[in-house]
Amino acid sequence: MSTEAIPANAVEDFHAVMGQLDWPMHLVTAVSRDGERNGCLLGFATQCAIHPPRYFVFLSKNNHTFDVAEQAEALGVHFPDPGQIDLAIRFGTRTGDEVDKLASETWHDGPLGVPILDEVTRWFVGRILDRLEVGDHMGYLLEPVAASSAGHPRGQLGFQSVKHLDAGHDADPDED
Repeated sequence: MSTEAIPANAVEDFHAVMGQLDWPMHLVTAVSRDGERNGCLLGFATQCAIHPPRYFVFLSKNNHTFDVAEQAEALGVHFPDPGQIDLAIRFGTRTGDEVDKLASETWHDGPLGVPILDEVTRWFVGRILDRLEVGDHMGYLLEPVAASSAGHPRGQLGFQSVKHLDAGHDADPDED
């Protein structure tokens, strides 16, 4: 691995490119071993294997949901529709350090006790197989144990629809 510093202009240019893309946004929910529940808006996630099926999600270490996920057996990964910007606002602009995000939501206990948001018809619960530290985020390798694709596919909520939101936490741990 290179130990050379990344040129500042390369970082700025990289962020400019990423800011133009429209990757899918997710809502991730978790329950800790002691029963604390939380959720957040998440933009870094991807399917990473077909056989066996695997999915990676990446949570900011500044996010309260990260604290819950570190004590969790599984995560719920929800795929909101484009019209569900209100969910993105509720889960992305407030912090679980200050508010119980699930208190005003309709949800039920899913597999492994993970909260499933009733308003989102496409979701899966994945057992955490491994964790990978990747700078200011932690990657969680998930093995799906249950999924729902109910409803009619209407696309997905993308980054361009939420990039104007003020996050509940800054992604840069040095800026808190």
